[in-house]
Amino acid sequence: MSTTMIFVGLILSTILATASNSWLLAWLCLELNTLSILPFISKTKHPRAIEAATKYFLTQATASCLLLLAGTSNAWLTGTWDMTQMSNKLTSTTMLIALTMKMGTVPTHFWLPEVLQGSTLLTALLISTWQKIAPMSLLFIMSNNIQPTFTLTLGLLSTTFGGWGGMNQTQLRKMMAYSSIANMGWTVITLTHEPKASMINIFTYIILTTPTFLLMALTSTKTLQNMTTMWSTSPLATTTMALLLLSTAGLPPLTGFLPKLIIMNELVTQNLTPLATMTMMTSLLSLSFYLRTTYLTTLLNPPSSATSATKWRQKMTKNKTMILLPTATTSTFMMPALIP
Repeated sequence: MSTTMIFVGLILSTILATASNSWLLAWLCLELNTLSILPFISKTKHPRAIEAATKYFLTQATASCLLLLAGTSNAWLTGTWDMTQMSNKLTSTTMLIALTMKMGTVPTHFWLPEVLQGSTLLTALLISTWQKIAPMSLLFIMSNNIQPTFTLTLGLLSTTFGGWGGMNQTQLRKMMAYSSIANMGWTVITLTHEPKASMINIFTYIILTTPTFLLMALTSTKTLQNMTTMWSTSPLATTTMALLLLSTAGLPPLTGFLPKLIIMNELVTQNLTPLATMTMMTSLLSLSFYLRTTYLTTLLNPPSSATSATKWRQKMTKNKTMILLPTATTSTFMMPALIP
């Protein structure tokens, strides 16, 4: 019963935050959202889980303080808590830093890999997907008042550090955390020029990440070594996982290529071709560890006499695989009707 109430609070707080038009109400909803996710992070009672919950709480509390500071300062200057009245550069920049800290973008990204590594796979799924909806919605509302230079810098740094940090990871949760940082960079980089493209990118990322984490949870896959023996549990899940990883990397003609194409087109339209070129170059960093993981998943089947012990796992039932198959299939192939 308590778990259900906490989960309902998590959902309602996100919905209310996205529907609010006042910074005070948005701050209250984000605080409720933070308090609702903490029991899920610390549920296992493991020291790593308690550490992850503590880091998440401190980071989100700091971001909430900055958000309240920016909202209060803006209300003092303009006489209203309205989100669309962010004409002051200092308050809008402070609000941007607070919201990007909640999402996990550079330079306030250091908490995300550690928190995901200390959480369960399903909790990591919530942090990587659902917890980004409310801050991103607030950024979308105030996108007209954000300084373009600041968002372009944050986006380029996030794609660079996200790709660079994920290259040397053997833990899949940390790798997905750096993937999230890189994708947030793609989202932020075009926020001021084409906010709709940013929303397409974040929701495409959520659609691709959800079945990826669910497949990891169903096959008990947590490391790259586990990926090499995933085929023995379910060949269908292995194939789907490979397609999802390639799609998240942005390879055409898969779904993940679509938002990147739209963002690149917008940057070139705004005469930011050098920045678009650098962003595409940094995406190669992310592509490298995605291709490595896909190679381990599908092309590196170990012999029957394995040199290392394989962790025991429960056999996936056909029903579980069939539940994930439609979602993963529809999220893997590209939807050309959305191309502008």
